[in-house]
Amino acid sequence: MANTIFRTKKVEQSILDTEEPEHALKKSLSALDLTVFGVGVIIGTGIFVLTGTVAKNNAGPAVALAFVAAGVACALAALCYAEFASTVPVAGSAYTFSYASLGELPAWIIGWDLVLEFALGTAVVAVGWSGYVQSLMDNAGWEMPAELGSREGAGEFGFDILAFALVLVLTGILVLGMKLSARITSLVVAIKVTVVLTVIIAGAFFIESDNYDPFIPKTQTVEAGESLQAPLIQLMFGWAPSNFGVMGIFTAASVVFFAFIGFDVVATAAEETRNPQRDMPRGIIGSLLICTALYVAVSIVVTGMQHYSELSVDAPLADAFKATGHPWFAGFISFGAAVGLTTVCMILLLGQTRVFFAMSRDGLLPRFFSHVHPRFKTPHRPTILLGVIIAILAGFTPLTELAALVNIGTLFAFVVVSIGVIILRKTRPDLHRAFRTPWVPVIPILSVCASLWLMINLPAETWVRFAIWMVVGFFVYFLYGQSHSRLGRHEETTVGQVMKPPRGDAE
Repeated sequence: MANTIFRTKKVEQSILDTEEPEHALKKSLSALDLTVFGVGVIIGTGIFVLTGTVAKNNAGPAVALAFVAAGVACALAALCYAEFASTVPVAGSAYTFSYASLGELPAWIIGWDLVLEFALGTAVVAVGWSGYVQSLMDNAGWEMPAELGSREGAGEFGFDILAFALVLVLTGILVLGMKLSARITSLVVAIKVTVVLTVIIAGAFFIESDNYDPFIPKTQTVEAGESLQAPLIQLMFGWAPSNFGVMGIFTAASVVFFAFIGFDVVATAAEETRNPQRDMPRGIIGSLLICTALYVAVSIVVTGMQHYSELSVDAPLADAFKATGHPWFAGFISFGAAVGLTTVCMILLLGQTRVFFAMSRDGLLPRFFSHVHPRFKTPHRPTILLGVIIAILAGFTPLTELAALVNIGTLFAFVVVSIGVIILRKTRPDLHRAFRTPWVPVIPILSVCASLWLMINLPAETWVRFAIWMVVGFFVYFLYGQSHSRLGRHEETTVGQVMKPPRGDAE
Protein backbone atom coordinates (compact mmCIF):
# COMPACT_ATOMS: atom_id res chain seq x y z
CA MET A 1 0.00 0.00 0.00
CA ALA A 2 2.72 2.47 1.01
CA ASN A 3 4.60 1.77 -2.22
CA THR A 4 1.58 2.75 -4.30
CA ILE A 5 0.27 5.81 -2.49
CA PHE A 6 3.75 7.35 -2.16
CA ARG A 7 4.93 6.58 -5.71
CA THR A 8 6.44 9.67 -7.32
CA LYS A 9 6.11 10.82 -10.88
CA LYS A 10 9.40 11.57 -12.57
CA VAL A 11 9.94 15.15 -13.66
CA GLU A 12 10.85 13.93 -17.14
CA GLN A 13 7.51 12.09 -17.42
CA SER A 14 5.58 15.16 -16.26
CA ILE A 15 7.24 17.26 -18.95
CA LEU A 16 6.70 14.52 -21.55
CA ASP A 17 2.95 14.46 -20.78
CA THR A 18 2.71 18.13 -21.72
CA GLU A 19 3.73 17.27 -25.29
CA GLU A 20 0.73 15.02 -26.02
CA PRO A 21 -1.22 16.89 -28.76
CA GLU A 22 -4.66 16.43 -27.19
CA HIS A 23 -3.45 17.41 -23.73
CA ALA A 24 -0.93 20.18 -24.55
CA LEU A 25 -1.53 23.78 -23.53
CA LYS A 26 -0.43 26.65 -25.74
CA LYS A 27 2.76 28.45 -24.66
CA SER A 28 2.09 32.18 -25.00
CA LEU A 29 3.05 33.93 -21.73
CA SER A 30 6.10 36.09 -21.00
CA ALA A 31 7.72 37.25 -17.76
CA LEU A 32 5.71 40.49 -18.01
CA ASP A 33 2.46 38.54 -18.40
CA LEU A 34 3.29 36.48 -15.31
CA THR A 35 4.17 39.56 -13.27
CA VAL A 36 0.91 41.19 -14.32
CA PHE A 37 -0.98 38.06 -13.31
CA GLY A 38 0.72 38.12 -9.91
CA VAL A 39 -0.01 41.80 -9.28
CA GLY A 40 -3.52 41.30 -10.63
CA VAL A 41 -4.41 38.61 -8.12
CA ILE A 42 -2.54 39.97 -5.07
CA ILE A 43 -3.78 43.56 -5.22
CA GLY A 44 -7.45 43.38 -4.23
CA THR A 45 -9.70 44.79 -1.53
CA GLY A 46 -6.93 44.23 1.00
CA ILE A 47 -5.04 47.32 -0.09
CA PHE A 48 -8.13 49.50 0.39
CA VAL A 49 -9.57 47.89 3.54
CA LEU A 50 -7.07 45.69 5.39
CA THR A 51 -4.39 48.36 5.74
CA GLY A 52 -6.49 50.69 7.87
CA THR A 53 -8.35 47.94 9.73
CA VAL A 54 -5.16 46.31 10.99
CA ALA A 55 -3.65 49.68 11.82
CA LYS A 56 -6.61 50.50 14.06
CA ASN A 57 -6.94 47.11 15.73
CA ASN A 58 -3.45 45.62 15.88
CA ALA A 59 -0.39 47.74 15.09
CA GLY A 60 -1.08 51.45 14.66
CA PRO A 61 1.24 53.21 12.16
CA ALA A 62 3.66 50.28 12.55
CA VAL A 63 1.36 48.34 10.22
CA ALA A 64 3.90 49.27 7.55
CA LEU A 65 6.43 47.07 9.36
CA ALA A 66 3.80 44.32 9.56
CA PHE A 67 3.51 44.36 5.77
CA VAL A 68 7.29 44.08 5.52
CA ALA A 69 7.29 41.09 7.91
CA ALA A 70 4.46 39.41 5.99
CA GLY A 71 6.24 40.10 2.72
CA VAL A 72 9.39 38.42 4.03
CA ALA A 73 7.35 35.35 5.09
CA CYS A 74 5.82 35.19 1.61
CA ALA A 75 9.21 35.65 -0.01
CA LEU A 76 10.48 32.51 1.74
CA ALA A 77 7.70 30.48 0.11
CA ALA A 78 8.09 32.37 -3.19
CA LEU A 79 11.74 31.30 -3.48
CA CYS A 80 10.67 27.66 -3.11
CA TYR A 81 7.89 28.08 -5.69
CA ALA A 82 10.34 29.72 -8.09
CA GLU A 83 12.72 26.75 -7.98
CA PHE A 84 9.96 24.22 -8.55
CA ALA A 85 8.21 26.21 -11.29
CA SER A 86 11.45 26.59 -13.26
CA THR A 87 12.47 22.96 -12.73
CA VAL A 88 9.04 21.38 -13.35
CA PRO A 89 7.30 23.76 -15.82
CA VAL A 90 4.01 21.85 -15.77
CA ALA A 91 0.46 22.99 -14.98
CA GLY A 92 -0.75 22.25 -11.47
CA SER A 93 1.56 24.28 -9.23
CA ALA A 94 1.92 22.70 -5.78
CA TYR A 95 0.06 19.56 -6.91
CA THR A 96 2.60 18.82 -9.66
CA PHE A 97 5.54 19.71 -7.39
CA SER A 98 4.26 17.33 -4.70
CA TYR A 99 3.80 14.50 -7.21
CA ALA A 100 7.46 14.80 -8.19
CA SER A 101 8.82 14.93 -4.63
CA LEU A 102 6.42 13.58 -1.97
CA GLY A 103 4.30 11.01 -3.81
CA GLU A 104 0.85 10.42 -5.27
CA LEU A 105 -1.31 10.62 -2.13
CA PRO A 106 0.34 13.84 -0.85
CA ALA A 107 -0.05 15.26 -4.38
CA TRP A 108 -3.72 14.32 -4.41
CA ILE A 109 -4.24 15.91 -0.98
CA ILE A 110 -2.65 19.20 -2.05
CA GLY A 111 -4.54 19.16 -5.35
CA TRP A 112 -7.80 18.55 -3.53
CA ASP A 113 -6.89 21.37 -1.17
CA LEU A 114 -6.14 23.78 -4.05
CA VAL A 115 -9.46 22.99 -5.74
CA LEU A 116 -11.25 24.11 -2.58
CA GLU A 117 -8.97 27.12 -2.07
CA PHE A 118 -9.38 28.52 -5.59
CA ALA A 119 -13.11 27.73 -5.82
CA LEU A 120 -13.99 29.50 -2.59
CA GLY A 121 -11.54 32.30 -3.35
CA THR A 122 -13.14 32.94 -6.74
CA ALA A 123 -16.66 32.91 -5.29
CA VAL A 124 -15.78 35.16 -2.34
CA VAL A 125 -14.05 37.70 -4.59
CA ALA A 126 -16.99 37.66 -7.04
CA VAL A 127 -19.37 38.48 -4.19
CA GLY A 128 -17.05 41.27 -3.04
CA TRP A 129 -16.91 42.66 -6.58
CA SER A 130 -20.70 42.63 -6.70
CA GLY A 131 -20.84 44.70 -3.51
CA TYR A 132 -18.53 47.38 -4.92
CA VAL A 133 -20.47 47.57 -8.20
CA GLN A 134 -23.76 47.88 -6.34
CA SER A 135 -22.26 50.70 -4.28
CA LEU A 136 -21.25 52.53 -7.46
CA MET A 137 -24.74 51.93 -8.90
CA ASP A 138 -26.32 53.40 -5.77
CA ASN A 139 -24.15 56.51 -6.15
CA ALA A 140 -25.46 56.87 -9.69
CA GLY A 141 -29.09 56.44 -8.56
CA TRP A 142 -29.50 52.88 -9.86
CA GLU A 143 -30.82 50.46 -7.26
CA MET A 144 -30.52 46.69 -7.63
CA PRO A 145 -33.61 44.68 -6.50
CA ALA A 146 -32.96 43.17 -3.05
CA GLU A 147 -33.64 39.63 -4.30
CA LEU A 148 -30.93 39.97 -6.96
CA GLY A 149 -28.44 42.04 -5.01
CA SER A 150 -26.91 39.72 -2.44
CA ARG A 151 -27.57 36.47 -0.61
CA GLU A 152 -26.45 38.07 2.62
CA GLY A 153 -29.44 39.46 4.49
CA ALA A 154 -31.89 38.28 1.82
CA GLY A 155 -35.31 36.94 2.73
CA GLU A 156 -36.69 33.63 1.50
CA PHE A 157 -34.94 34.02 -1.86
CA GLY A 158 -31.72 35.75 -2.68
CA PHE A 159 -29.48 35.47 -5.71
CA ASP A 160 -26.42 37.62 -6.41
CA ILE A 161 -26.91 38.07 -10.15
CA LEU A 162 -23.83 40.28 -10.59
CA ALA A 163 -21.44 37.76 -8.98
CA PHE A 164 -23.02 34.97 -11.02
CA ALA A 165 -22.66 36.91 -14.28
CA LEU A 166 -19.06 37.96 -13.58
CA VAL A 167 -17.87 34.37 -13.11
CA LEU A 168 -19.61 33.25 -16.31
CA VAL A 169 -18.07 36.08 -18.36
CA LEU A 170 -14.60 35.36 -17.01
CA THR A 171 -15.09 31.66 -17.73
CA GLY A 172 -15.77 32.51 -21.37
CA ILE A 173 -12.62 34.66 -21.55
CA LEU A 174 -10.48 31.85 -20.13
CA VAL A 175 -11.89 29.39 -22.66
CA LEU A 176 -10.97 31.72 -25.55
CA GLY A 177 -7.28 31.67 -24.69
CA MET A 178 -4.53 32.61 -22.26
CA LYS A 179 -3.18 35.45 -24.39
CA LEU A 180 -6.59 37.14 -24.45
CA SER A 181 -6.80 36.65 -20.70
CA ALA A 182 -3.33 38.16 -20.30
CA ARG A 183 -4.24 41.21 -22.42
CA ILE A 184 -7.43 41.89 -20.47
CA THR A 185 -5.57 41.37 -17.21
CA SER A 186 -2.83 43.79 -18.30
CA LEU A 187 -5.41 46.49 -19.06
CA VAL A 188 -7.28 46.02 -15.80
CA VAL A 189 -4.09 45.83 -13.72
CA ALA A 190 -2.86 49.06 -15.35
CA ILE A 191 -6.10 50.78 -14.28
CA LYS A 192 -5.90 49.28 -10.79
CA VAL A 193 -2.28 50.26 -10.20
CA THR A 194 -2.99 53.75 -11.54
CA VAL A 195 -5.77 54.13 -8.97
CA VAL A 196 -3.49 52.90 -6.19
CA LEU A 197 -0.64 55.22 -7.18
CA THR A 198 -3.05 58.15 -7.47
CA VAL A 199 -4.34 57.46 -3.97
CA ILE A 200 -0.77 57.22 -2.63
CA ILE A 201 0.38 60.44 -4.30
CA ALA A 202 -2.77 62.40 -3.46
CA GLY A 203 -2.87 61.11 0.10
CA ALA A 204 0.75 62.12 0.65
CA PHE A 205 -0.31 65.80 0.49
CA PHE A 206 -2.71 65.28 3.41
CA ILE A 207 -0.29 63.55 5.78
CA GLU A 208 0.15 65.09 9.23
CA SER A 209 3.24 63.99 11.11
CA ASP A 210 1.41 64.10 14.47
CA ASN A 211 -0.64 61.07 13.35
CA TYR A 212 2.50 58.93 13.48
CA ASP A 213 2.91 59.60 17.22
CA PRO A 214 3.25 57.02 18.65
CA PHE A 215 4.51 54.97 15.71
CA ILE A 216 4.43 51.79 17.83
CA PRO A 217 1.58 52.17 20.38
CA LYS A 218 1.76 50.61 23.84
CA THR A 219 1.06 46.89 24.13
CA GLN A 220 -2.51 45.74 24.83
CA THR A 221 -3.07 42.15 25.93
CA VAL A 222 -5.88 40.09 24.41
CA GLU A 223 -8.04 37.81 26.56
CA ALA A 224 -7.77 34.18 25.50
CA GLY A 225 -10.92 32.62 24.05
CA GLU A 226 -12.28 29.11 24.55
CA SER A 227 -14.72 28.62 21.64
CA LEU A 228 -13.97 27.20 18.19
CA GLN A 229 -13.80 30.78 16.93
CA ALA A 230 -10.61 31.32 18.96
CA PRO A 231 -7.25 30.76 17.25
CA LEU A 232 -6.01 27.18 17.48
CA ILE A 233 -2.89 28.29 19.38
CA GLN A 234 -5.10 29.65 22.17
CA LEU A 235 -6.97 26.38 22.57
CA MET A 236 -3.74 24.37 22.46
CA PHE A 237 -1.51 26.42 24.75
CA GLY A 238 -3.76 29.10 26.26
CA TRP A 239 -1.59 31.73 24.62
CA ALA A 240 -3.28 34.85 23.27
CA PRO A 241 -1.47 37.25 20.91
CA SER A 242 -1.12 40.86 21.94
CA ASN A 243 -2.14 43.95 20.01
CA PHE A 244 0.15 46.94 19.49
CA GLY A 245 3.69 47.09 20.79
CA VAL A 246 6.45 45.10 19.09
CA MET A 247 4.50 41.82 19.33
CA GLY A 248 1.48 43.58 17.88
CA ILE A 249 3.45 44.05 14.66
CA PHE A 250 3.71 40.26 14.31
CA THR A 251 0.05 39.84 15.24
CA ALA A 252 -0.75 42.29 12.45
CA ALA A 253 1.59 40.42 10.10
CA SER A 254 -0.43 37.22 10.60
CA VAL A 255 -3.50 39.16 9.46
CA VAL A 256 -2.07 41.16 6.55
CA PHE A 257 -0.26 38.05 5.29
CA PHE A 258 -3.48 37.07 3.60
CA ALA A 259 -3.39 40.23 1.50
CA PHE A 260 -0.42 38.63 -0.28
CA ILE A 261 -2.18 35.38 -1.13
CA GLY A 262 -2.16 34.82 -4.86
CA PHE A 263 1.44 34.85 -6.02
CA ASP A 264 1.36 31.04 -5.91
CA VAL A 265 -1.31 31.10 -8.63
CA VAL A 266 1.39 32.33 -11.04
CA ALA A 267 3.02 28.90 -10.78
CA THR A 268 -0.10 27.24 -12.23
CA ALA A 269 0.66 28.93 -15.59
CA ALA A 270 4.16 27.44 -15.88
CA GLU A 271 3.16 25.12 -18.73
CA GLU A 272 1.79 28.04 -20.75
CA THR A 273 4.97 30.14 -20.42
CA ARG A 274 7.32 30.42 -23.39
CA ASN A 275 10.50 30.34 -21.30
CA PRO A 276 9.47 29.05 -17.86
CA GLN A 277 13.01 28.43 -16.62
CA ARG A 278 13.78 32.14 -16.88
CA ASP A 279 10.37 33.80 -16.62
CA MET A 280 8.64 31.91 -13.76
CA PRO A 281 11.07 33.13 -11.04
CA ARG A 282 10.85 36.67 -12.44
CA GLY A 283 7.06 36.61 -12.46
CA ILE A 284 6.65 35.14 -8.97
CA ILE A 285 9.27 37.21 -7.15
CA GLY A 286 8.72 40.38 -9.20
CA SER A 287 4.98 40.51 -8.51
CA LEU A 288 5.58 39.95 -4.79
CA LEU A 289 8.12 42.79 -4.56
CA ILE A 290 5.84 45.23 -6.42
CA CYS A 291 2.84 44.43 -4.22
CA THR A 292 4.85 44.67 -1.00
CA ALA A 293 6.02 48.16 -1.98
CA LEU A 294 2.45 49.25 -2.78
CA TYR A 295 1.07 47.85 0.49
CA VAL A 296 3.74 49.59 2.58
CA ALA A 297 3.17 52.90 0.77
CA VAL A 298 -0.62 52.76 1.23
CA SER A 299 -0.29 51.90 4.93
CA ILE A 300 2.07 54.84 5.49
CA VAL A 301 -0.35 57.19 3.71
CA VAL A 302 -3.55 56.10 5.46
CA THR A 303 -2.03 56.23 8.97
CA GLY A 304 -0.54 59.64 8.16
CA MET A 305 -3.82 61.08 6.89
CA GLN A 306 -5.83 60.10 9.95
CA HIS A 307 -4.83 58.94 13.44
CA TYR A 308 -4.95 55.15 13.60
CA SER A 309 -7.46 55.19 16.47
CA GLU A 310 -9.97 57.13 14.33
CA LEU A 311 -9.76 54.98 11.19
CA SER A 312 -12.96 53.24 10.14
CA VAL A 313 -13.09 49.47 9.80
CA ASP A 314 -15.25 49.10 6.68
CA ALA A 315 -13.58 51.59 4.34
CA PRO A 316 -10.62 53.18 6.14
CA LEU A 317 -8.85 54.64 3.12
CA ALA A 318 -11.99 56.11 1.58
CA ASP A 319 -13.12 57.51 4.93
CA ALA A 320 -9.66 58.97 5.56
CA PHE A 321 -10.10 61.08 2.42
CA LYS A 322 -13.56 62.11 3.61
CA ALA A 323 -12.07 63.17 6.95
CA THR A 324 -9.64 65.45 5.12
CA GLY A 325 -12.50 67.02 3.14
CA HIS A 326 -12.08 65.12 -0.14
CA PRO A 327 -15.07 62.74 -0.42
CA TRP A 328 -14.63 62.44 -4.20
CA PHE A 329 -11.80 59.98 -3.64
CA ALA A 330 -14.18 57.55 -1.90
CA GLY A 331 -15.97 56.87 -5.19
CA PHE A 332 -12.64 56.75 -7.00
CA ILE A 333 -11.36 54.10 -4.57
CA SER A 334 -14.56 52.03 -4.95
CA PHE A 335 -14.09 52.19 -8.72
CA GLY A 336 -10.50 50.99 -8.41
CA ALA A 337 -11.52 48.14 -6.11
CA ALA A 338 -14.34 47.03 -8.41
CA VAL A 339 -12.10 47.07 -11.48
CA GLY A 340 -9.27 45.35 -9.64
CA LEU A 341 -11.35 42.49 -8.30
CA THR A 342 -12.21 41.31 -11.82
CA THR A 343 -8.59 40.21 -12.35
CA VAL A 344 -8.41 38.62 -8.89
CA CYS A 345 -11.48 36.55 -9.71
CA MET A 346 -10.24 35.56 -13.17
CA ILE A 347 -6.76 34.51 -12.07
CA LEU A 348 -8.08 32.43 -9.17
CA LEU A 349 -10.42 30.68 -11.61
CA LEU A 350 -7.46 30.19 -13.94
CA GLY A 351 -5.45 28.57 -11.16
CA GLN A 352 -8.22 26.16 -10.24
CA THR A 353 -8.83 24.99 -13.80
CA ARG A 354 -5.11 24.30 -14.33
CA VAL A 355 -4.85 22.22 -11.15
CA PHE A 356 -8.00 20.29 -12.11
CA PHE A 357 -6.62 19.80 -15.63
CA ALA A 358 -3.28 18.46 -14.34
CA MET A 359 -4.99 16.01 -11.96
CA SER A 360 -7.23 14.83 -14.81
CA ARG A 361 -4.26 14.34 -17.15
CA ASP A 362 -2.67 12.10 -14.50
CA GLY A 363 -5.88 10.03 -14.26
CA LEU A 364 -6.64 10.99 -10.65
CA LEU A 365 -9.77 12.71 -12.00
CA PRO A 366 -11.66 11.62 -15.15
CA ARG A 367 -9.46 11.95 -18.26
CA PHE A 368 -12.42 13.52 -20.06
CA PHE A 369 -11.40 16.85 -18.51
CA SER A 370 -7.79 16.76 -19.72
CA HIS A 371 -8.53 17.35 -23.43
CA VAL A 372 -7.75 20.85 -24.69
CA HIS A 373 -9.85 22.81 -27.16
CA PRO A 374 -8.69 22.03 -30.73
CA ARG A 375 -8.59 25.73 -31.67
CA PHE A 376 -7.93 27.71 -28.49
CA LYS A 377 -5.65 25.11 -26.83
CA THR A 378 -7.24 25.73 -23.43
CA PRO A 379 -8.70 23.18 -20.98
CA HIS A 380 -12.25 24.18 -21.93
CA ARG A 381 -14.09 21.30 -20.28
CA PRO A 382 -12.92 21.82 -16.67
CA THR A 383 -13.05 25.59 -17.19
CA ILE A 384 -16.73 25.48 -18.18
CA LEU A 385 -17.65 22.93 -15.50
CA LEU A 386 -15.92 24.75 -12.66
CA GLY A 387 -17.00 28.17 -13.92
CA VAL A 388 -20.68 27.19 -13.83
CA ILE A 389 -20.38 25.57 -10.39
CA ILE A 390 -18.57 28.57 -8.91
CA ALA A 391 -21.02 31.00 -10.53
CA ILE A 392 -23.92 29.18 -8.85
CA LEU A 393 -21.97 29.05 -5.58
CA ALA A 394 -21.32 32.80 -5.72
CA GLY A 395 -24.97 33.51 -6.57
CA PHE A 396 -26.68 31.42 -3.91
CA THR A 397 -24.28 30.94 -1.00
CA PRO A 398 -23.28 33.42 1.73
CA LEU A 399 -19.55 32.74 1.92
CA THR A 400 -18.33 35.02 4.71
CA GLU A 401 -17.57 32.25 7.19
CA LEU A 402 -15.99 29.98 4.58
CA ALA A 403 -13.48 32.58 3.37
CA ALA A 404 -10.92 31.54 6.01
CA LEU A 405 -10.63 28.17 4.27
CA VAL A 406 -8.88 29.99 1.43
CA ASN A 407 -6.19 31.08 3.87
CA ILE A 408 -5.51 27.71 5.47
CA GLY A 409 -5.48 26.03 2.05
CA THR A 410 -2.84 28.43 0.77
CA LEU A 411 -0.62 28.04 3.83
CA PHE A 412 -0.88 24.26 3.62
CA ALA A 413 0.34 24.47 0.01
CA PHE A 414 3.28 26.64 1.14
CA VAL A 415 4.32 23.99 3.67
CA VAL A 416 4.15 21.16 1.14
CA VAL A 417 6.11 23.03 -1.55
CA SER A 418 8.83 24.06 0.90
CA ILE A 419 9.28 20.48 2.12
CA GLY A 420 9.25 19.27 -1.48
CA VAL A 421 12.22 21.47 -2.39
CA ILE A 422 14.35 19.80 0.29
CA ILE A 423 13.29 16.29 -0.73
CA LEU A 424 13.80 16.82 -4.47
CA ARG A 425 17.27 18.25 -3.83
CA LYS A 426 18.14 14.96 -2.09
CA THR A 427 16.40 12.54 -4.46
CA ARG A 428 17.14 14.27 -7.80
CA PRO A 429 20.33 16.31 -7.47
CA ASP A 430 20.92 15.71 -11.20
CA LEU A 431 17.97 17.85 -12.35
CA HIS A 432 18.73 21.09 -14.15
CA ARG A 433 17.54 23.95 -11.97
CA ALA A 434 17.41 27.26 -13.79
CA PHE A 435 16.63 28.92 -10.45
CA ARG A 436 17.89 27.55 -7.15
CA THR A 437 16.42 28.51 -3.79
CA PRO A 438 19.36 29.89 -1.78
CA TRP A 439 20.50 28.40 1.53
CA VAL A 440 18.66 25.09 1.30
CA PRO A 441 17.47 23.69 3.66
CA VAL A 442 17.46 26.86 5.81
CA ILE A 443 15.09 28.91 3.61
CA PRO A 444 12.52 26.08 3.12
CA ILE A 445 12.56 25.28 6.85
CA LEU A 446 11.98 28.93 7.71
CA SER A 447 9.13 28.98 5.17
CA VAL A 448 7.54 25.92 6.80
CA CYS A 449 7.85 27.46 10.27
CA ALA A 450 6.37 30.80 9.16
CA SER A 451 3.43 29.10 7.42
CA LEU A 452 2.69 26.78 10.37
CA TRP A 453 2.81 29.74 12.75
CA LEU A 454 0.20 31.57 10.68
CA MET A 455 -1.92 28.42 10.37
CA ILE A 456 -2.20 27.87 14.14
CA ASN A 457 -3.27 31.50 14.49
CA LEU A 458 -6.39 30.72 12.41
CA PRO A 459 -9.70 29.93 14.19
CA ALA A 460 -10.15 26.33 15.31
CA GLU A 461 -13.43 26.06 13.37
CA THR A 462 -11.46 26.70 10.17
CA TRP A 463 -9.30 23.67 11.00
CA VAL A 464 -12.43 21.57 11.55
CA ARG A 465 -13.89 22.51 8.16
CA PHE A 466 -10.54 21.94 6.50
CA ALA A 467 -10.26 18.49 8.09
CA ILE A 468 -13.75 17.54 6.84
CA TRP A 469 -12.83 18.53 3.28
CA MET A 470 -9.60 16.51 3.51
CA VAL A 471 -11.50 13.41 4.75
CA VAL A 472 -13.81 13.68 1.74
CA GLY A 473 -10.71 13.93 -0.44
CA PHE A 474 -9.28 10.71 1.02
CA PHE A 475 -12.49 8.84 0.15
CA VAL A 476 -12.45 10.16 -3.43
CA TYR A 477 -8.81 9.15 -3.89
CA PHE A 478 -9.21 5.60 -2.62
CA LEU A 479 -12.53 5.05 -4.42
CA TYR A 480 -11.41 6.49 -7.78
CA GLY A 481 -8.00 8.14 -8.04
CA GLN A 482 -5.79 5.29 -6.87
CA SER A 483 -7.28 2.76 -9.31
CA HIS A 484 -7.35 5.16 -12.29
CA SER A 485 -3.89 6.68 -11.80
CA ARG A 486 -1.94 6.66 -15.08
CA LEU A 487 1.28 6.31 -13.11
CA GLY A 488 -0.12 3.27 -11.32
CA ARG A 489 -1.31 1.66 -14.55
CA HIS A 490 2.07 2.33 -16.17
CA GLU A 491 3.81 0.59 -13.27
CA GLU A 492 1.43 -2.39 -13.51
CA THR A 493 2.09 -2.66 -17.24
CA THR A 494 5.85 -2.48 -16.70
CA VAL A 495 5.75 -5.13 -13.96
CA GLY A 496 3.56 -7.36 -16.13
CA GLN A 497 5.99 -7.11 -19.02
CA VAL A 498 8.92 -8.00 -16.76
CA MET A 499 7.17 -10.95 -15.10
CA LYS A 500 5.76 -12.40 -18.35
CA PRO A 501 8.29 -14.98 -19.68
CA PRO A 502 9.56 -14.62 -23.24
CA ARG A 503 7.58 -16.70 -25.75
CA GLY A 504 10.56 -18.94 -26.54
CA ASP A 505 11.05 -19.89 -22.88
CA ALA A 506 7.37 -20.66 -22.44
CA GLU A 507 7.45 -23.06 -25.31
